[in-house]
Amino acid sequence: MSSESNPGTSENAPENSTRYNPTDVESRIYKMWEAAGYFKAAEKSKKPPYSIIMPPPNVTGRLHMGHALDHSIQDLLVRWKRMSGFNALWLPGTDHAGIATQMVVERELKKENQTRHELGREKFVEKVWAWKHQYGNGIYEQMRRLGDSCDWDRATFTLDEGVSQAVRKVFVDLYNRGLIYRGKRLVNWSWPLETAISDLEVEHRETKGTLYHLAYEVVGAKATDGQPLRLVLATTRPETLLGDTAVAVHPEDERYKKLIGKRVKLPLTDRTIPIIADTYVDKEFGTGVVKITPAHDFNDYQVGVRHKLEMINILNKNGTMNENAGRYQGLKIQEARKQVILSLKEGEFLVKEEPYQNSVGYCERSGAVVEPMLSEQWFVRMSQMATAARHVVENGSITFEPESWTKVYLHWMSIIEDWCISRQIWWGHRVPVWTCENGHFTVAEKDPSECSTCHSHELKQDTDVLDTWFSSALWPFSTMGWPGGNGAGDQASEPTELEKTFYPTDVLVTGHDIIFFWVARMIIMGMEFKKDVPFRKVFIHGLIRDASGKKMSKSTGNALDPVELIEKYGADALRFTILAQISGGRDLKFSESRLEGYRNFMNKIWNATRFSLAALEDFKVPMEGTKAIPPKSDLSVADQWIVWETQTVMKLVDDHLSHDRFSDAANALYQFVWNEFCDWYLEFAKPVVYSDSAPAGERKATQLVLAQTLNRIMRLLHPFTPFITEEIYAKLPIKNQVCMIDTYPTVKNDKEWLSIGSSEAAFEMGVVKEVITAIRNIRGENQIKPGVQLNIRLAPMDDRVQKILQANKPAISRIARIDKCDIGEAGNLAKCAVAPVRFQGAAVDVIIPLEGVVDIGEEVKRIEKTVERIQKDISVLTGKLSNEAFMKNAPEDLVAADRTLLAEHKARLSRLQDSLTRLA
Repeated sequence: MSSESNPGTSENAPENSTRYNPTDVESRIYKMWEAAGYFKAAEKSKKPPYSIIMPPPNVTGRLHMGHALDHSIQDLLVRWKRMSGFNALWLPGTDHAGIATQMVVERELKKENQTRHELGREKFVEKVWAWKHQYGNGIYEQMRRLGDSCDWDRATFTLDEGVSQAVRKVFVDLYNRGLIYRGKRLVNWSWPLETAISDLEVEHRETKGTLYHLAYEVVGAKATDGQPLRLVLATTRPETLLGDTAVAVHPEDERYKKLIGKRVKLPLTDRTIPIIADTYVDKEFGTGVVKITPAHDFNDYQVGVRHKLEMINILNKNGTMNENAGRYQGLKIQEARKQVILSLKEGEFLVKEEPYQNSVGYCERSGAVVEPMLSEQWFVRMSQMATAARHVVENGSITFEPESWTKVYLHWMSIIEDWCISRQIWWGHRVPVWTCENGHFTVAEKDPSECSTCHSHELKQDTDVLDTWFSSALWPFSTMGWPGGNGAGDQASEPTELEKTFYPTDVLVTGHDIIFFWVARMIIMGMEFKKDVPFRKVFIHGLIRDASGKKMSKSTGNALDPVELIEKYGADALRFTILAQISGGRDLKFSESRLEGYRNFMNKIWNATRFSLAALEDFKVPMEGTKAIPPKSDLSVADQWIVWETQTVMKLVDDHLSHDRFSDAANALYQFVWNEFCDWYLEFAKPVVYSDSAPAGERKATQLVLAQTLNRIMRLLHPFTPFITEEIYAKLPIKNQVCMIDTYPTVKNDKEWLSIGSSEAAFEMGVVKEVITAIRNIRGENQIKPGVQLNIRLAPMDDRVQKILQANKPAISRIARIDKCDIGEAGNLAKCAVAPVRFQGAAVDVIIPLEGVVDIGEEVKRIEKTVERIQKDISVLTGKLSNEAFMKNAPEDLVAADRTLLAEHKARLSRLQDSLTRLA
């Protein structure tokens, strides 16, 4: 064991500063870790492997609170496993983020009065690469600020040569197997960007609009009054009627059965369209008649496919009406809507208008309304490949945590549709398909020189690029060098050493919003091209929200910048705030007040270390280091107790981390460090380490226990709060060289040290702590100043407790500031405050005479006011819990919390009423 100071840390010991300053520590510590290569994983090792692949953030992005949440979990796991003896790999990377990155560069061009079309594709892509090289790694520096212990030498970009090779191989393989095809189908279309976009890039907002009721005349049918029969239907998008190819009714709707098969005149056109029957129609909604526009509505598209309807696209790529819109050709969508409404009014087709609020899809990037549009795109057939991906979750090869997401995943996989993988932009993996002048496709991993069908040399590559999610779907193995240099065409390549060691990865940490877009597709591609799952477990966390539970967003002004928070509070406080709140996939409410509380925790640790190092100033480090054990005969009860508590927290943390209960682990450590170690053990240790009269053996033993416990606290906390623990660790008298590569403490690997702990000592200290706490509570409740010395009586219920109290009377008197402490009978309780202490079967009453200490009359008034307030609270809670409507609709956890609060109020009311009786 080495006790040398770490050269990467400051020589200013914690005792020289009363407040922890993360600014002085974090950058220096991180540089030391990285320079020493502590984050690197070995391709070959005798250690068991453990790997996590980082979900790649956009190369355009900045670290946001979602990243802070996601990365705090991943770094906790990797640091814990690394300290637990694993060959741990956390492989970082960034995504080229096709649309987002292209938009950033196009905005820069606009400042120079240029467009990408003026530059041309080749020069524009060069501009984007130049931007990436200048700014694209900025988010990596922000990750370092958080403490991410990634293997930076393996950082991967989704347009790196190796990933590009993997993308081409997968595309060609799927195409050759008939699983990729080009076809005309409905897609989400962003007209300002002139490209198809994924569902994830569509933001649905509740929007106030208008519902237009339109009349379509039935051909050859009369109403009862002899007038032409008209079917009334409603739409929020009247301009789309120009693309209608049917109206539909429910097949069992008696009102319209006789009309099925007839035709209606389509307003504003010279076309007639059929009346069809389809169960898609809700006969109870509106008039029970709906217009069917297969080329501009996803539900209508499915109806159109079932009934083999004509599909008429009325839009150009730029959001203007095309030649199929007749006289409205060339108009922008909103202008066309206005003109169509005017025309409908003139032709008396518009029956009425009414306000209507519905969910409208907006392009996340451009902010414009997304238009469903029929478009020729490249697609992947998914249903066949989904079978294996569904099976590995059903048989437990991949598990979801929380388990409830398993059902969501399996449901999505059972209704999976073909995936649109092409985008009409220039930045990204270009579709590896070439067309000759005869219209033949050549699909190849390497740029071809001639057509594979007719050998023509006149080839043009497809102008589309692949959806960003296509390259991300290969992320778990493309980042590890797949397919390598040994494979060609359909021939399987030899796995790289990295793949052999770390694939499949152990866990994927991600949010629930991309289970379908990313998680499912990675599983599909892993099973297709590696014949194995990409990860063993998927840990799904919730979203991070503001203090009131609202989603964070820049537009609403409630988004927080984690880098700014780190600068203000420190990375450790931010990480611990997040980790202490992660619970079962639920969304997390984040508040700065809680962050301030955990910054105080960092200061608590800092100042506890200051005291400890001062108390250990003359401590001589044993040769055995962390293996050193004091003679049991020299140990105080408090020493044995804190070792027992250390064992308890080791068990808890190991169990919680093993079961992904991160907040439980964090809170167990918080309670142990703040309460047991800082607030109690240091108080019990003070008279021993600073007293001249303490036996030398006892003082030496307490110093060793103090040093050993502080060492283990730093190691236990390190995965949660790496910076402060590394800084303190370097100043400890007993340590290895660096905390982050020391051993993580567990009951199994620390048996010798933990053997000096005692459950009997833990019981004894538990009684003493409860008694001192009861005395402090009486002081607080009766507003007795801390400096007032009290006379108390302790009335134990049995001999065992009496012996404990007698043995610890000096400590009780010192810590609770007692002038006189009698242990024996309860005596007369008049004018006394009484606190019954009950601890694991032990019973003792704490009795404090109040006469001469407080104004009895004023105290009675105060208690009576408190009684009155508590009675009102009890009345309100009783009313709520007896209200049938509340009990039926309220969440279970709220009802349980109210019941607990009611019980607490009743118990306190009983104690206060007893106090009034004694004081009367």
